[in-house]
Formats: sequence, structure tokens, C-alpha cells
Amino acid sequence: MTTTDRYRQMEFEELLRSRLGFDDPHTVEPAPDAPRERGDAGSALARRVFVSARRRLEHLDRIRDGFVVDASERGVTAIRPGSASEAAGAAARRLAAQGREELLQYLEGERSFFEVPVDLERLPDFQRRVLGETCRIPYGEVRSYSFLAERVDHPRAARAVGTALGRNPVPFIVPCHRVLRGDASLGGYGFGLPMKADLLVLERGTPVLQGCATTRIVCRVGCAALRRARPDNRVVFASVADARSVDYRPCRLCRPSDR
Repeated sequence: MTTTDRYRQMEFEELLRSRLGFDDPHTVEPAPDAPRERGDAGSALARRVFVSARRRLEHLDRIRDGFVVDASERGVTAIRPGSASEAAGAAARRLAAQGREELLQYLEGERSFFEVPVDLERLPDFQRRVLGETCRIPYGEVRSYSFLAERVDHPRAARAVGTALGRNPVPFIVPCHRVLRGDASLGGYGFGLPMKADLLVLERGTPVLQGCATTRIVCRVGCAALRRARPDNRVVFASVADARSVDYRPCRLCRPSDR
């Protein structure tokens, strides 16, 4: 990330700070030298902030109640408003069900990454490249349209990047909501800016990494291995390096990293 993009991200964090109504938008991130158990005061405060923020995210209810997941045998092909999913064949139905389950976990702050594959084969090459780079934006972070344009080797095509994102058939899984204008304003979003803002607030209030105190393994939130850990045995970490500093090792299943 360039210095300019870092500056813009700082501006964006100010926007989230005002929306959350708290001084610090990093509500669940512990100090680098002090991994926290869920039972301690810092973690308890983080949970209160997160619950308070979740009460404000009414626009996410539209996704839970009114969106369906379509899939082919290769992966999710669309997430859209509707009442009936399109998934022909047993494999496609399994992937659609997996996509729906992971989406609901994401909206509840119980998942920081998606494992279900996506099928973008029918899209034009430029749009596939833009969406591929969008998937590389880390959970809870943002980038600009111009940043993505540079990443796909079309530095003057920020507007075309915006058009490609506006036609993203698999929102949320391909996180086009993490892309902002160069002035750090929200830009556009097919489902409305209030929903885009709520998605970003959700991600800023959800831990990305948690470890299990009994296995000494750190996972990305949403990993199947982590779901077996009791809540009182979970530890929130700011980074994999933070976890390694107290002798936790990265999960071999979800493979968390600081890259």
C-alpha cells in the first residue's frame, strides 16, 4: 500500500469512528504485546462496543432476509435479492447452501473470510481481473479505485474499475464494499451507501484472528477448527506475529498470515 493509500485509510477510519460513536475504531484489536483472553476487561469492552455497533447495522437485515445465493458446480455465481436460489444439480446446491451459511456467519461477525469458491468464468477478462484483485483486500481494510486500477495494469482506468465493481455478481464474497473513492468518500454501491457503510462498520468491529488457549493454535475467525473451541478458551490477536510471540502456531487448515 502506498503512503497516499495509508493516508486515505486513516481518513476513512475517522469516518467509521464518527459512525460508531466511539473514539477508537479498532474495537477488538489488543495491544501488540498483550494478547487478551475474552474474559478480561479489554476483551469485555470490545464485545460491548461490537454489540452496540451491531444494533446500528439495520441495513444488513436486508441481506439476511431478502438475498439468495446462486451457484454452479464450480462455485457461487451470484448473490442477489430474491426468494429462490438458482442451483442446478446436487453439487451446485451444496455450494449454494455453503455460500448462504458462510454469508450469515459473516453478517453475525462470526467469519472473517469465505471458503466457498466463486465461479466467474462468464465474466469479461478485465472484470475478472478487477474482482480477483478485490478479493486480495484484507478483511477490515479499504483500498481506492485508483489502487485497483494500478494493480490490474490500467492506472488510468479507475472509472472502468468502478464500473466492473458495480457489476460484481458476488458481492460480500468478492468485497467490492472495501473500495472507496480517492478522496476517501464511500463512492458508489449497488445496494446503497448505507449498506456499504454498515458492512465496513461490521468488519471494523469484528476480530480477524482468534486462538484457542488449549491447543495454542491461532485461526482466522470462521475456521472450522476454531468453532470447536469453547468461548472462554478463545484469545483475540492483533496479528499472527503477535500470536507467535506467545507460542501460538498458525492453523494448518485456514493458514492465517500477516501478508
